[in-house]
Amino acid sequence: MTATTAETRSAPTGHPQRWLILGVICLAQLTVLLDNTVLNVAIPSLTTSLHASTSDIQWMINAYSLVQSGLLLTAGSSADRYGRKKMLVTGLALFGAGSLVAGLAQSTAQLIAARAGMGVGGALLMTTTLAVVMQIFDDTERVKAIGIWSTVSSLGFAVGPLIGGFMLDHFWWGSIFLINIPVAVIGLFAVAALVPESKNPSGDRPDLLGALLSTIGMTAVVYAIISGPSHGWTSTHVLLSAAIGVVALAAFAAWELHTPHPMLDMHFFQNQRFIGAVAGAILVAFGMGGSLFLLTQHLQFVLGYDPLDAGLRTAPMAVTVIALNMSGLGARLLPKLGTPGTIATGMTALAAGLAALAVLGGNHGYGGMFVGLVVMGAGIAIAMPAMANAIMSAIPPEKAGVGAGVNGTLAEFGNGLGVAVLGAVLNSRFSALIPAAVGAASLPAALAAAKDPAEKARIADAFASGVETSQLVGAAAVLAGGLLAAVLLRRAERTDTPAAA
Repeated sequence: MTATTAETRSAPTGHPQRWLILGVICLAQLTVLLDNTVLNVAIPSLTTSLHASTSDIQWMINAYSLVQSGLLLTAGSSADRYGRKKMLVTGLALFGAGSLVAGLAQSTAQLIAARAGMGVGGALLMTTTLAVVMQIFDDTERVKAIGIWSTVSSLGFAVGPLIGGFMLDHFWWGSIFLINIPVAVIGLFAVAALVPESKNPSGDRPDLLGALLSTIGMTAVVYAIISGPSHGWTSTHVLLSAAIGVVALAAFAAWELHTPHPMLDMHFFQNQRFIGAVAGAILVAFGMGGSLFLLTQHLQFVLGYDPLDAGLRTAPMAVTVIALNMSGLGARLLPKLGTPGTIATGMTALAAGLAALAVLGGNHGYGGMFVGLVVMGAGIAIAMPAMANAIMSAIPPEKAGVGAGVNGTLAEFGNGLGVAVLGAVLNSRFSALIPAAVGAASLPAALAAAKDPAEKARIADAFASGVETSQLVGAAAVLAGGLLAAVLLRRAERTDTPAAA
């Protein structure tokens, strides 16, 4: 301990090539984050080329995020124990191989499997890149470095649809995955040459059973949500899947309480500040992921934009997040409003933006959508720094890495849940308005089966109504979650104040 402290103080500027290394790992992280959003603009192409149904599309998106979220904590633990550089190289290799398989896939099943494989590599990259940042920067520069690392998340959210749209305008849909391969190869050589190895041999063992149970539980629950509209919410198919998910998650919680090396310390959930911040983190990701899934389909299917134009029109939300994050708006509001007030303000703005998308968007054009996206971006920029601070302050400093892993896991799960829940609401509303289209697995299929232009217009209107309903449901969920998070955080502050006194 003393030797490590002395070594840190003797090298106050950190690793001599730290900024170059940061650039390399941010490039790797950006590639992983792009794949959370790049697939959205390819939905019409996949529907046509692979005859993918709406449920298939949802699984193509969720296979990546669910596998990644299920493995984030275990990946971080493995990196600490076996070597962060080693796991970074492994993650790049798996991600590159999965991208190759995805780009050459000939069926929806192959693409879903490839996306799941990419999720494994993505989990290793997401946790290991942050661990390397913590290793190579000293205290004076670490905050700035982590700020750059964090901004890449919003940049990936913004650039994903743009890159996807550009590639689809010039190449076939598989190109959106093949562009990952050169980045992975460059990253492999750069990591091997630049990144120093580090590990903690006395670190906790990977919680393999916990990772398995959490992945099974989340996958089964989301599968029930996705298949509910087509099979019926009370069908044996859906109820069995939901039951498996609930049992697996309950077993996960029980195992984590008793294992000496838990992936997630369940005692954190006794802290109201932690619970409040977690609720907010999940629902911000829920609103972002679900709204982008709905918006890209609405822009292309209903308003008739091509993939690149659709990608450009989704960018204002993420651009707003980046601009306000770089200006430090959230950090300046936090001491003035307090953590509960800042989170409530940000989540209310996010909910208002979602509602604006529903009410002002519709079939009337893009102007109302632009307003909604900017308001959503402002809400995210205000709420996210406060939530990250609340999560980390609720966890002992010696377990800060676990806190970061929890935050990443919940964000990924919230994104997948947003796609699943809001997609299910869309399908249910669409099927209710156009019963004849129930047999059609997607909007393009329903339009193709239409007998005349009037029927096509009615089907398009029904789809737009489904999108509007889904966005309003998302707005209500985000607003309720924001108020709940604020109440819990305020109560936790009141409980802590007498103890501090």
